[in-house]
Amino acid sequence: HFLLLALADTRQLQLLHFCLLLGISLAALLGNGLIISAVACGHHLHTPMFFFLLNLALSDLGSICTTVPKAMHNSLWDTSTISYAGCAAQVFLFLLFIGIEFSLLTIMCYDRYMSICKPLHYGTLLGSRACAHMAAAAWTTAWTSGFLNALLHTANTFSLPLCHGNALGLFFCEIPQILKLSCSHSKLRELGLIVLGACLGFGCFVFIIFSYVQIFRAVLRIPSEQGR
Repeated sequence: HFLLLALADTRQLQLLHFCLLLGISLAALLGNGLIISAVACGHHLHTPMFFFLLNLALSDLGSICTTVPKAMHNSLWDTSTISYAGCAAQVFLFLLFIGIEFSLLTIMCYDRYMSICKPLHYGTLLGSRACAHMAAAAWTTAWTSGFLNALLHTANTFSLPLCHGNALGLFFCEIPQILKLSCSHSKLRELGLIVLGACLGFGCFVFIIFSYVQIFRAVLRIPSEQGR
């Protein structure tokens, strides 16, 4: 098993942290739940943008539910342990949902870019059937890329031998903290994968920034304030 970082030493602070985490979880559940309910029940919201927004809300809920409940459990019951399998599952699920969020945000930016900067092409490309096909393809791409990325990093990290104890420096399992416990000669492969993942994430970030710059330019070119 691994030892997670305790959020507090005194019982009063542990209960306070539990209440704070519970409040954050309920707020996230309420906010994302409202988005999911609105998109699912509103037929006029069945468009690619809101379809992606619904999936983004689901992935956000997933990433929160992956890490926060264990921290709440540890604060409430005054413990700091997590099993090896539980840690691996936490790393995999967290990476999965974060990867999905990155993919969805990138796809949503492209969707907004097409609808604002090239509205005629957007209407042609996104008829009712094409709209469903594009949304399904984007959803499949996001989940597949997130799954493969999470599986690759999790399998590679937990195949490394550990030489420096089992105490992690965070309240949830994270790859950099686990690498600190591994033998120095064994972690170069995972570090390379992290650098590759960071480059892909940076590429998504650059694409998002570029899309929004083009959107702002298109809006500012609209002659009247009423037209904007």
